[in-house]
Amino acid sequence: MKNPLRSGQGAHGVTPFQICLAAMAACINVAGGQIALALHLPIYLDSIGTILTGAWLGPWFGMVPNLLSGLILGMTTDIYSLYFAPVGMVVGLASGLVFRRMNVKKANLFLPALLITLPGTLLSSVICAFLFGGITSSGSTILVQLLAKTPLGLTASIFLVQVITDYLDRVISLFAVVCLLQAMPQDLRDRWKGGSAHGRAGRTI
Repeated sequence: MKNPLRSGQGAHGVTPFQICLAAMAACINVAGGQIALALHLPIYLDSIGTILTGAWLGPWFGMVPNLLSGLILGMTTDIYSLYFAPVGMVVGLASGLVFRRMNVKKANLFLPALLITLPGTLLSSVICAFLFGGITSSGSTILVQLLAKTPLGLTASIFLVQVITDYLDRVISLFAVVCLLQAMPQDLRDRWKGGSAHGRAGRTI
């Protein structure tokens, strides 16, 4: 089975297929984020579309969905999403780089998920601590406030909670993305380069 996950964009620039995929990924992020927000889950579910785009189209395209979904959610239902949009963009960038360099399968998700998680978690912790004092719309805010009363303090509590919840969220999101990509027909997966006439991806999974 060919792997469309490791390479970047095709040689013919941005295609309508790539634009549509980025828009669809932004909608997936919005839907997942709203589900997590409505259920007050300690995870976010707003990175599935981002990781999918980074894996499929490369790191630079991977930054687009969270920029779009952050703007949509920030101006409609969740203002925090606007401030955390750069975090999702970092996740998309990291996803593209990880999928380029690693053979990601369902059986070995934990290291790739960690590599995708850490850069975004560092940025997210800084934003959460210095802009919002640890209080956001996420269900993980309750855990942060409880740990902040311990000797860890606010900043360390935010980072600890973010690492745990972000990592769990990335594992779940990465599993969904890998399942989706592996279930796709070969001709559809080849369209990441703008059409099968542009060549097929190089390595196998």
